[in-house]
Amino acid sequence: MAHNSRLTLLTLLCLCVPAVAQAQTDRSTSLPTPIKWTVNFDAGWGTFGFANSLYDNTHEGVPENLSDQWFEGYVKPALSGSYTLSSSSELYGKVSVVGERTYGSIPDLYGSDVSSFGPEDLSIGWRSGTSIGSHENLLDFVVGRSQYTLGHGMLLFDGAAEGGSRGGYWTNARKAFEFAAIARVKPGPHTGEVFYLDKDELNEFDTGTRLWGANYELALGEHSTLGATYMKFTAHEDLEPGRDGLTVFNWRTYASPSVAPDASFEFEYASERNGDVLDSNAWTIQGGYQLSKIRFTPRITYRYAFFQGDDPETEANEAFDPLLLGFHDWGTWWQGEIAGEYFLSNSNLISHQVRGHLDFSDAISGGAIFYKFHVDQPATFASGVTSTNVGTETDIYIDWEWTSNLSLSFLGAFANPGQAAEQATGRTNNFRYGMVYVGYSF
Repeated sequence: MAHNSRLTLLTLLCLCVPAVAQAQTDRSTSLPTPIKWTVNFDAGWGTFGFANSLYDNTHEGVPENLSDQWFEGYVKPALSGSYTLSSSSELYGKVSVVGERTYGSIPDLYGSDVSSFGPEDLSIGWRSGTSIGSHENLLDFVVGRSQYTLGHGMLLFDGAAEGGSRGGYWTNARKAFEFAAIARVKPGPHTGEVFYLDKDELNEFDTGTRLWGANYELALGEHSTLGATYMKFTAHEDLEPGRDGLTVFNWRTYASPSVAPDASFEFEYASERNGDVLDSNAWTIQGGYQLSKIRFTPRITYRYAFFQGDDPETEANEAFDPLLLGFHDWGTWWQGEIAGEYFLSNSNLISHQVRGHLDFSDAISGGAIFYKFHVDQPATFASGVTSTNVGTETDIYIDWEWTSNLSLSFLGAFANPGQAAEQATGRTNNFRYGMVYVGYSF
């Protein structure tokens, strides 16, 4: 499809349809008591288009051979239930399934489109209510197919793989681990967790990623948290040699002090150690400020992120493993709707991010994100690369909550290759990307 046709389609969709709902809205059912039942239904549909693609295959590393414009859609019905025992403790569970499809593309192995249907959540849990100690839900245990997130998702957020034979690379409707066992104790501001997680992976690329870990968090007020986590990974050595036997330490600080509630600060550090197989570090620091007394409450943030690359002068591998990162807001932790989604990963990467955000009303918000990308080790970025300058990207987004169930997101992204990208690919022209995403949440 020609570039002008793509822009026309994107414009019409922006004017005519609502889009993605980021959160679920719970609704009770008329199913029999004493079990309290809740039904959820989420659905989404998006169109995505590239112009001046960076590679011959525009989505490097994505299992589908997606065309310059493609579509994705999914449905996710869910049923949750909880039963309160006489002691005030509670049994709870959840079951959900996901059907999704990618089309408007020609995957080599699967024909003109890709679709899948399968389980998402299937878990049962118990929480203590007021039956133990002086704190509500002091203890909480859950086992089965379930989600688990760590901090803001830099290392551990998404428990399922998408794309390939499942479709839905961008929509990412699946997030539950194939198996999870999580035990949580929460006395007051302290939270302690131990967990075992088995990633839900594609049949055609099952790395065997599993991990267990322990996490501690201290809440210092409503918007400030300190956290520390230990994780131990196993994986198929032939597919993920650096991950099999990997030990990860993670420290996090998220702060918005009561003396300056409009200011925010984040710091996160990760250490990956696996003998001679992997020895790497990553860290990020972010500061932000919101002008809450000014119309549209403008908010500005700056973030620096460093993910170590492999030094070819050493025998050890220093290339940081991005692990199971995820998305909780624009730019986290897929860095750039062009670069981070399709050809850069959180390894051998240094990024500067400046973001401005406006709340135009209770329903409409938007902003712009500017990135400057560098590589840590040019020689291991691609053969013949000597420059550290990968390029720049600007993403402009709008989120519109049309109703409590319908919302719209659309985005335009523009990127320019730097000298490192030119040396790696021969590319000198810029490239552009557009997205419209429609969703419903019940």
